[in-house]
Amino acid sequence: MDIRAEVERQLQILEKNAETLLPREELVRKLVRALTEGRPLRVKLGIDPSAPELTLGHAVVLRKLRQFQDLGHTAVLVVGDFTARIGDPSGRTKTREPLAPETIAENMKTYREQAFRILDPARTEVRYNSEWLAGLTFAEVLKLASHYTVARMLEREDFAKRFQEGSPITLTEFLYPLAQAYDSVAVRADVELGGSDQRFNLLVGRAIQEAYGQEPQVILTMPLLLGTDGVRKMSKSWGNYIGIAEPPEEQFGKLMAIPDALMPQYFRLLTDIEWEEVAHLHPKEAKKRLAWTVVASLHGVEEADRAQAHFERVFEEERPPERLPEVAVGHLLDGEGKADVVALLLAAGLVASKSEARRLLSQGGVWVDGEKLPPDRLRIAVRPGMILRVGRRRFARLLL
Repeated sequence: MDIRAEVERQLQILEKNAETLLPREELVRKLVRALTEGRPLRVKLGIDPSAPELTLGHAVVLRKLRQFQDLGHTAVLVVGDFTARIGDPSGRTKTREPLAPETIAENMKTYREQAFRILDPARTEVRYNSEWLAGLTFAEVLKLASHYTVARMLEREDFAKRFQEGSPITLTEFLYPLAQAYDSVAVRADVELGGSDQRFNLLVGRAIQEAYGQEPQVILTMPLLLGTDGVRKMSKSWGNYIGIAEPPEEQFGKLMAIPDALMPQYFRLLTDIEWEEVAHLHPKEAKKRLAWTVVASLHGVEEADRAQAHFERVFEEERPPERLPEVAVGHLLDGEGKADVVALLLAAGLVASKSEARRLLSQGGVWVDGEKLPPDRLRIAVRPGMILRVGRRRFARLLL
């Protein structure tokens, strides 16, 4: 094997779309040594279980971690069940509320399954940082804290801003990057991945590894994926997210609804398709290509085909989906087999209130078996299997 050529090949793959690779020359040395000695690099990614769902924002770094795996290296996925008790202060303007242990345990129940939609389980170590952090004595915490200064902590942009504004910064928040850095010591990371907002934490990891006599990790950060609103980074707390494990139809529909301006970033960070290959397409066709590719990568080709067919059926042809929620409404019928439309909409779960039902009816937003109801039609005859629709997306099949 031509080791130099192989190192260049791997660098080309790993650097693609990355925001920071630091220091590059150290990664070159590590790759040369790994190939020469036949020892895969240990590539760490930490994820705190602050929410039950991983999002496509997590998928960006998970895809990069999978690239390391495909090149023969070992992924070390660190689930921060202990650090989640502190809460990552990155990008925060105030101290975040700590999560209860019960919430953390519930959140991380399906993390492995979600991550393995992207990662190769055979080349993945899954570790929980309570393994080593929960057992540290106070003396060991003092030793860890002695290796970093307050001045260096205040070089961090969000800490510096809060300090200047007089906003409280707890000592616990200072411990978060140190705890994350100790994770790197515990798993002997050669490389650590993260989003661009994790750069400071990852650099602390280098310093702490050196203090504990280890060769410092190389850091590689990826751009933050913008959420479906096109304004802020993807986050469940802002409601602008798409979950990795969401049903295929939901993923497909949400991707079709993103602003056109997001498509270059989504193609670049979530697929292997170059934006230049699809830039000439009509935006709707480009989004279909994007949505199908992302869903296929997470759920398989068959589910992606089904999700696309569902979208086209419901949103383009305005026909009901194959699988409809069914609701029994026999108790609402009068002696003539008729029922109040507002009551039907409420019973079917298509509206949240009577006022919403009346408003939609007055605006011509209610259909029965594909025909729009006139605003003055307040009662209708109901037959088994009748399909009630509100707007373009909400359907229900009525049963007696």
